[in-house]
Amino acid sequence: MKTLYSTLLAGCLFPLSASAETPEERGAYLVEGIAGCGNCHTPMGPEGPIREQALSGRLVEKNDAFTAIAPNITPASAIADWSDAELARAIREGIRPDGSLIGPPMPFAMYRGLSDSDLSAIVAYLRILPAIESDLPTSTYNIPLPPAYGPPIDTVADVAKAETVEYGAYLAGPVAHCMECHTPMGPMGPMIDTDLGRGGFEFHGPWGTSVASNLTTHADGLASYSDDEIKAMITMGKQPDGTPMMPPMPYGYLAQMDSTDLNAIVLYLRSLPALPDAG
Repeated sequence: MKTLYSTLLAGCLFPLSASAETPEERGAYLVEGIAGCGNCHTPMGPEGPIREQALSGRLVEKNDAFTAIAPNITPASAIADWSDAELARAIREGIRPDGSLIGPPMPFAMYRGLSDSDLSAIVAYLRILPAIESDLPTSTYNIPLPPAYGPPIDTVADVAKAETVEYGAYLAGPVAHCMECHTPMGPMGPMIDTDLGRGGFEFHGPWGTSVASNLTTHADGLASYSDDEIKAMITMGKQPDGTPMMPPMPYGYLAQMDSTDLNAIVLYLRSLPALPDAG
């Protein structure tokens, strides 16, 4: 998995450095790295992401509730006609310029916390991607969508980059949305207020069924793992015994993050209240 994703990321327009000097470079680090946008928006072939079609969209999930198509987000798509503010609102609040709501599985519970500068960097990078044409249907939903995912967002401040719990929470939440996938889902979405990081959410795909693991400090979670073992699971998709972990976690994208970001995430996970596996 790491090799496949590394092949995809090798064609990135900029080096993936979190000490980026321009919004476009920071956006590349986020989109092509820790945020893992291509994990949903890049078509997949039998050997992994198709580099030549990066971020041109694909079928992400088809179940009784919905058929989710991650749209083309290169400049060949509809977003070329959206203003930067409209694109930013679609990413962070899930609202298109026409007022319609973007449905799941886009993790808006987390994306609402993206800082203004990181959001602007993502938009700046998407604007300079190669334009790749694609012909995709639109998503369909057999469930009612809410009128919005929350009140309008005015501004979100930066979180200082450092090996701190606070910065780790920002990365594991709004940026990489780890905590959405690893938190049980209730009728209103991830049960962040009561079950954060408890695991249990099932993902179905060609590989079979994978279950999001418990990330808390409980014995059912990460209590027995060393920091290095946790880092290997995040970036290499390997259990301590060498057993490969299953999709859809974007191991190859997460492998691109720098040591400060990875250390901050581990610090944050170590701070989570202990909760047993979701029953």
